[in-house]
Amino acid sequence: MLAGIVGERVTMKAPRYLTCSFAALLGLTGQAAAADLLAPEQTEFTTESGWEFAFAPYVWAAGLDGDIAQFGLPAVEVDLSFTDILKHFDIGFMGAGEARYGRLAFLTDLLYVKLSADDEVEARRVKADISLTTEVLTILGTAEYRLIDAEGGTLDALAGARVWWVKTDLDFSGNFIDASGSDSATWVDPIIGVRGRLNLGPEFFLTSWAMIGGFGVSSELTWDLMGALGYQASDSVSLIAGYRGLSVDYEDDGFVFDVVQQGPILGAVIRF
Repeated sequence: MLAGIVGERVTMKAPRYLTCSFAALLGLTGQAAAADLLAPEQTEFTTESGWEFAFAPYVWAAGLDGDIAQFGLPAVEVDLSFTDILKHFDIGFMGAGEARYGRLAFLTDLLYVKLSADDEVEARRVKADISLTTEVLTILGTAEYRLIDAEGGTLDALAGARVWWVKTDLDFSGNFIDASGSDSATWVDPIIGVRGRLNLGPEFFLTSWAMIGGFGVSSELTWDLMGALGYQASDSVSLIAGYRGLSVDYEDDGFVFDVVQQGPILGAVIRF
C-alpha cells in the first residue's frame, strides 16, 4: 500500500524529496574518489622506513543533474545546486589517505553522509507526514604506480575499485495510514585512471586526474575529471583549489543513479 501511495505522488512532493535527498548524497559525496586530492608529491619528504603517508580532508561544492529512481517509482529528472543540497544535510565525514613507497602507492577514501527531509503529502483524501532519511557509505581502494618522476612533474597510473552502499528509509503517518518502507543498493565499480602534477615553480603546481570505470560490471559507466592549482605551503602541507566533474550511470531492478556532478573543490594534503 505504501508503494501505491508513493507512486500516486510522482508529480507531488514525495518524489521531489527523494530527488533532493539522493542529489545531496551524490553532490556531497558522489562516488568521490577523494584519494584523488592527494596531489602527486615531489618534495623530499620520507620517513626512516622509506614510506610516505598522507591524509587529505576536502570539501566539494558540487551541484547535480540527471535521473534517479527508488521505491519502484519512475525515474525523476533532477537539477539541484549545492545550496539546495545543503538544506538536507545532517552529518558527514570525508577523508582520503595515501601510503607510498617509491613508485608504488596505495590510495583509499572513506566517506559517509546522512540526509533527511520532512513535510506533508496530500493525495486525494489522504493527508500524511512524510519523513525521508538517506545514508550513503563509499569506500575507494586503488593501487598506483609512478610512470614519470621528473623535476618538472609526475605521472601516475592507478587501478582499483569503489564500493557503494546507499539506503533510504521512508515513513508515512497520516489520517488513514501509518506505513514505512526501505530501499537500498550496494555495488562495486572497477576503476582505472591517471594522476599527474606539473610544477610551475618552487611553491605552485597544477594537478589533475582522469578516471573511468564501471564498464557494465555494476554501473554502465562512471568517469571522474579534475583540474586544480596547488600551493606547497611546506614540505608536509599543500593546498589545492580547482574544479571537478563526476558522472555515474547505475541501474538495477528499478534502482537508478544516472547523474553528473560538478563544482569547485578545495582540499589540504598533510604528509607525515
